[in-house]
Amino acid sequence: MGKRLKEQLPLLLLGGISLASLALVVFFAQAAQRAMPPKQLNQAQQQRSADSEVFRLALQPAAGRAEMLQQTIASQNNQDSALARYLLATDLLAQGNGAEALTALDQSAVDQAPKALRPYVLLKQGQAQTAAGEAPIQWNELLDKYPEHSATAEARYALGKQDPNQWEALLANHPSHPRAVEVALQQLKTGTSKDKLLLVAAHGLYRDEYEASLERLTKEYGKDLTPEQWDTVGFGYWENQRYGKASEAYAKAPPSPTSLYRTARGAQIAQKRVVAIAAYQKLAQTYPNEPETGLGLIKLVDSLPSKAAIAPLDQVIKNFPDRAGEALLKKANVLEKLKSPTSAKDARTSVLNQYGASDAAAELRLSRAHKAAKANDLTTARQLVEALVTESPNSELAAEASFWSGKWAQKQGQDGNPAYERTIAQYPESYFAWRSAVMLGWEVGDFGNVRYLAPEVSLPQQRPPLPAGSDSLQILYQLGQDADAWAQWQTEFQNVQDPTVAEQFTDGVLRVGVGDNLDGIFMLTSLAWRNEANEQTEYQQLKNTPTYGQTVYPFPFANLIQTWSQQRQLNPLLVTSLMRQESRFEPKIRSVADAVGLMQVLPSTAEWVLGQIGESSTDITAQLEDPNENIKIGTWYLDYTHREYSDNSMFAVASYNAGPGNVADWVAKGYGDPDVFVHNIPFSETQGYVEAVFGGYWNYLRLYNPAISRKIAQHSASSQ
Repeated sequence: MGKRLKEQLPLLLLGGISLASLALVVFFAQAAQRAMPPKQLNQAQQQRSADSEVFRLALQPAAGRAEMLQQTIASQNNQDSALARYLLATDLLAQGNGAEALTALDQSAVDQAPKALRPYVLLKQGQAQTAAGEAPIQWNELLDKYPEHSATAEARYALGKQDPNQWEALLANHPSHPRAVEVALQQLKTGTSKDKLLLVAAHGLYRDEYEASLERLTKEYGKDLTPEQWDTVGFGYWENQRYGKASEAYAKAPPSPTSLYRTARGAQIAQKRVVAIAAYQKLAQTYPNEPETGLGLIKLVDSLPSKAAIAPLDQVIKNFPDRAGEALLKKANVLEKLKSPTSAKDARTSVLNQYGASDAAAELRLSRAHKAAKANDLTTARQLVEALVTESPNSELAAEASFWSGKWAQKQGQDGNPAYERTIAQYPESYFAWRSAVMLGWEVGDFGNVRYLAPEVSLPQQRPPLPAGSDSLQILYQLGQDADAWAQWQTEFQNVQDPTVAEQFTDGVLRVGVGDNLDGIFMLTSLAWRNEANEQTEYQQLKNTPTYGQTVYPFPFANLIQTWSQQRQLNPLLVTSLMRQESRFEPKIRSVADAVGLMQVLPSTAEWVLGQIGESSTDITAQLEDPNENIKIGTWYLDYTHREYSDNSMFAVASYNAGPGNVADWVAKGYGDPDVFVHNIPFSETQGYVEAVFGGYWNYLRLYNPAISRKIAQHSASSQ
C-alpha cells in the first residue's frame, strides 16, 4: 500500500470469571458501541444509524429476529419498515423461500426504502422471483434505472448465464465488481484475452487464481504491456509477497519513489544483490529527498560491505532527521564490526543525546536496561526505562518499558503499582497491560490458572457506520449484508494502491466481514505505519473505536471453539487467540513447514493425535482443512501440552510453537520469575509467539468481557 513507509514484511504464520459458566456466554450490550460516528459521515447516515431498530436486529441470528422484523414491518415507521422488509427477505432467500421473500418485498418496500437501497431492493425482488420459479421482471427496471450500479452487476451476472450479451455488459460497465472478475476467469479457461487478464490483474487480488493470471499475462503479453500496466502487475506481485517478480515488474513501471524502492527492495529480498544495489542508488539519485529514499538507504546498507555502509548512513543522518536515530544506531553496529569500539560508543551516545525520542533510542535504552537488571543494577535499569517512556511514549517498546519499571521497583522493595497502572492506561492493548493487570491482582488469569477460566463475552448490539463509502455501502454493512457490502465496495474503492486512512480502514473491515481475515486484519494494523502527522491522528481516532478492536480481534468459528474448548477444559479465549496467531482464522492456510489449517497442525502431529484418541484418517490434509476436525485435533494437542507442564499455559503455548523438547530444555536450565523466563526464551520467534498469544487473549478479554471492559474504562478515567 502507498505511504506504508515503516516497512515490515507480513507476518509469517507459525507452525467475575467462573468455571461453572459456559465457554462463551454471548449477549448483546449497548456499551460495546460507545463511539462517535466518524467525521466523514453525513448527517443522514448518522441519524439513520442512531434511529433504526432494524440495525439493532441485524447482528442477531436470522431465526431469532424473524418475529421482531415482522413487528417492525407492521409499525408506522416507513423507513424502518422498508429496512425490515429487506432484511427479512434476505433471510428468506437464504432459506430458499422465494415466494415469501417476494411477499416481503412488495411495492412499499421499494417506495419506502432509502434511495440508496432501492437498487438492491429491485435486485432482491428479481432474485425472489427467480427462486419462486418466475421471470425476474424487476431486473428490467434495475437495468434501466441503474445501469452502472453494483446491484445491476449481480443481475447481469445471473442473466448472462442465458444471455452472453449481459456478461459482456458486466465486463464493460462493472470491471471491478467481483462478478466481472469471476466471468473473466471463467472465460480465460477456454481462451486468452489481454483485456480480461488485465481486468483480473487490476481487480482480482483476492482470488486464488490471481498469481497464475499474472504469470499468464506477463508470459503471453509482456512485450505489449505499457509501463502503467507493469505498475499494476508489480503491485499485484508485491501484495502477494512475490517480491522478486514484483521487482522485475516495477523496473518496467513509470519511475516513482515507490516503484524504484520496490524494485530495489524486492530484488534484495530475492537475494539479487547487484540489482538491489543499483536500484537503491538510482532511487537516491532520482529522488534524493523523498521518504522512500531515506528508508531505501537504510535497507541498502544490508547489502554493502561494512566500509561501504558508512556513506549512505551518513547521508540519512544528514538529510532524513526522522530516520537519523535509526541510521546512527545502525552506524554504531557497523563501527563495531570495523573494530572501532570508541566510535561506536560515541554514536550510541549521540542516539540518546540527539535523537532521544526516536525508536532507535528506545531500542537502545531497553536493551541497556535489561543488561543492567541482569547485573542487578536495578536503579540504572529503572532510570533507563522511565526515560524511554518519557522520551518515546509512542514507541512499540514503551509498554514493555513501563511494565518492567514496576517489576524492578517491586524487586527493590518499592511500590510497582503506579507503573502497572500507567501501562494499562497508556498501552491497554499490549501484552504487558495483561501482565500489569495480573500484578495488580485483577481476575484475568495468570500462566498457572488461565486454562480453566471461561470468561463471559458480550458481543456488539449493532454496527456503527464506516468512515468511508457510499450510503448504499453503509446500509448494507449495518444490515449485516457483508457479501453485498464487500461487492459494493469493490466498485467504489478505486484508490487501491494509495488509499486514505479511512479507505484502508473500511477495506479491512469489509474484508474481515467476508472471511478474508488475514488481509483484513493486516489492513487495519498496518495503519500504524503511516508517517504523516494528520494520518497518524486519524488512525488513532479510528483505533479508539469499537470497530477497530472488534475487527482486529474477531470471533470466527465461535461455536466450534466453544464446543471443543469446553470438552478439553480450555479457556475459549485462549484457544481463540492462539488460533488467531496461528492462521488468522484461515481454514486452508499452509505454513512453510506444511502445517495446515486454523490451528496450524502438522499432518504427522495430527496422525499421532488421532492415534491417541483411537481414530485414523485416509486423507489427513483434507481432514485438517475441515474447521471442526482441525479444532478437535488442535485443542487435544493444546490440552496435551498443558498436561505435560502441569497446566502452566506459558509453557504449553511455547511448546505448541517450539516443540516440547525445546521447552523442556529451557525449563531444565531454571525457572523462576515467569516474566524473566519469557524475556529470556532463546528463540525470538517463540518469545514473540508467547507474547502475541497472551496479548491476544488479553485483548479478547478487554474488548468483550463486560467486567474487564468496565474496569479498564474506570482505570483509564481515573488516571487522566
